[in-house]
Amino acid sequence: MAFSVQLGPQPDKFIGKLDNQTRERIRNRLLKLQEDPFPSEVERVEGYKDEKVFRVRVGDYRILYVVRYEHNLILVSKVDKRGRVYN
Repeated sequence: MAFSVQLGPQPDKFIGKLDNQTRERIRNRLLKLQEDPFPSEVERVEGYKDEKVFRVRVGDYRILYVVRYEHNLILVSKVDKRGRVYN
């Protein structure tokens, strides 16, 4: 069952500012998440009480997202470099 990916305002703006190669790597990772929202390297992000937030790596960047099973939707809440993404 394929999921659809929805970017929030921050990830959409951030990805738009990246160089073409990095943008393409992140886009490919998001396409893979549509087929499997929980790849082997996925980690759950601590510190979120209301929702289960997960993260995957793309080089020095992290993609934080929430899975909405009832709508087959992956909501990408944040994309940023490792040092800034958790702030």
